[in-house]
Amino acid sequence: MQTPELPPFDHQPQRYTGPSPDEILRLRKEFLNPGIFLYYKKPLTLVEGKMQYVWDENGRRYLDALGGIVTISVGHCHPDVVAAAHAQNELLQHSTTIYLHPNIALYAEKLASKMPGDLKVCYFVNSGSEANDLAMLMARAYTGNYDMIALRNAYHGGNASGMGLTAHATWKFNVPHSFGVHHSITPDPYRGIWGHDNPDAGKNYAADVKNLIDYATPGQIAGFIAESIQGVGGCIVFPDGYLKHAYEHVRAAGGVCIADEVQSGFGRTGTHYWGFETQGVIPDIVCMAKGIGNGCPLGAVVTTPKIAAALAQRIHFNTFGGNPVVCAQGKAVLEVIDREKLQANSLAIGRHLSAGLQRLREKHSVIGDARGKGLMLGIELVKDRATKEPAKAECAQVLEICREMGLLLGKGGLQGQTIRFSPPMCIHQADADFILEVLDQALAKL
Repeated sequence: MQTPELPPFDHQPQRYTGPSPDEILRLRKEFLNPGIFLYYKKPLTLVEGKMQYVWDENGRRYLDALGGIVTISVGHCHPDVVAAAHAQNELLQHSTTIYLHPNIALYAEKLASKMPGDLKVCYFVNSGSEANDLAMLMARAYTGNYDMIALRNAYHGGNASGMGLTAHATWKFNVPHSFGVHHSITPDPYRGIWGHDNPDAGKNYAADVKNLIDYATPGQIAGFIAESIQGVGGCIVFPDGYLKHAYEHVRAAGGVCIADEVQSGFGRTGTHYWGFETQGVIPDIVCMAKGIGNGCPLGAVVTTPKIAAALAQRIHFNTFGGNPVVCAQGKAVLEVIDREKLQANSLAIGRHLSAGLQRLREKHSVIGDARGKGLMLGIELVKDRATKEPAKAECAQVLEICREMGLLLGKGGLQGQTIRFSPPMCIHQADADFILEVLDQALAKL
């Protein structure tokens, strides 16, 4: 069987002259955090990126179907984003919010214009973890309560408060911030109690949120936080109506609703600009990062004037949040998404990929479930479709085989059994066909 070829791409990578992969690995082992991990048995060194592709130290090209873990939204080193950062770097690299600067004001205006309802007050931070931490503070300051409800299988960050919300053993230490956090049932139509064939699945899963409010947090609920689509958890798409009913229960108890859009926002779902819109809801607080700046350290929290007023009781300050350079990049990202119609492209290519993944599911029994929206997709691998035993080793093997053929994918799920697809939103149909062809061959080799 002939190995699929990457689509043609007009770019000549620069010659790499840095240290060898072995030397980089040696330095990393000696001087870097020992907890960071590598995907492949033979670590991959990436030294250049352009749009949907990346190159290793030998000049070999790969299709990045992971998007830097959903971080690259409009394409690696998109010329417009690079130009915006370069122009601002030459003028003023840093100016905190204690001074006026046009970039933060103009960017906030444009970002707020993308939000529905009364979501119009922007706070800029440096990461998704920091955004979720700030959202918790907002919920507690506004309600006067402390307890939070999150979901099992969720991931909300690597800082202490984010770990407190996270219910995924791979990423979580036993941090004090877990105090007051209660975790509801994951609304997973594939592995959960209520499946795709149950029209009341969303309502039934949301009833567990009400159960927690009634029995674990009576009169004490500050907020409820959920990713609009669980990313690290394995691209879990909630059943219709879940967030609608969950939000109703939380608001009836006096809490606020927080949407973690770090992975699902900015048009990636195709049908909507924000993941929460696919559930027909408007949250009280929205957290975002990763694709917001196409790789720069930028995060944001957007909320209502009423909630923002609660935080005005104290001075709010963030040294680097909203600095001129990242705001220039963030604004350029929004403009590129609109100008290049990347939301529409996510919808079209996402549907093409989704249909292809369903065909692969029919062909390969190791695929238990294929799911997702737009360009946030996943296939869950199982040893047996009847028992749904996670195929963790097989998932890792598929990633290795795909890498050898020039395709970079991600994985997720509690057991690392789900292959994740979150490519830059600029990919073409030829790229999608390459993904499907490579994956087909990789699955056949198991």
